[in-house]
Amino acid sequence: MAPRKNNSKAKKRILIVDDHPMMRQGLAQLITSEPDLMVCCEADTAGQALDLAAAQKPDLALVDISLPDKNGLELIKDIHVLCPKVLILVVSMHDESLYAERVLRAGARGYIMKQEGGKKLVEAIRQVLSGRIYVSEKMSARILEIFSGRRSENAGSSVERLSDREFEVFQLISEGKGTREIAGHLHLSVKTVEVHRANIKEKLKVNTATDLIRYAVRWSEAQVGS
Repeated sequence: MAPRKNNSKAKKRILIVDDHPMMRQGLAQLITSEPDLMVCCEADTAGQALDLAAAQKPDLALVDISLPDKNGLELIKDIHVLCPKVLILVVSMHDESLYAERVLRAGARGYIMKQEGGKKLVEAIRQVLSGRIYVSEKMSARILEIFSGRRSENAGSSVERLSDREFEVFQLISEGKGTREIAGHLHLSVKTVEVHRANIKEKLKVNTATDLIRYAVRWSEAQVGS
């Protein structure tokens, strides 16, 4: 995606990262309708987003979790390290209970679900640009508890204790993908995926590959039903 022309230096400049053209178009229309905001560039892959973040130096990046070349969590970490002045707000279809804590730890400043609508999104954008963190009211107490250290080490589900990469592998297992397919999808070696699977089994206290698949599928079904 080509950089957009900068029409006003006074406006806050925003990078949109989403692999769905209609979603990018909708976000761009919403943002440009605001007098103090503008879209400076758009990306449909993580690689493109990182290049644009470095070249265009936007004030804020709106990032989706699901991208074709790299998980959004990894992109957040890359932007946070390479372009630390770029604020990041995640805009995702995934339930925030699964990702809000992870994206904040990765370096993002907020999380909003796509279903929230335009008014809430603009509110989230302005809150992050003002230097505050944005999550829903439902998540605020939980996030504060987590980051203040009041939650015990054993609190939360076993899945929450998976690393970001392990969680990504676990989700792909829940979708019925095998080790080689996961390795290809994540651009990892089969051996690396096998190590992740072993670590996941240990953390979830399951003994066999079949038990892991069953656990992953049941977990996935529970998320859909919740």
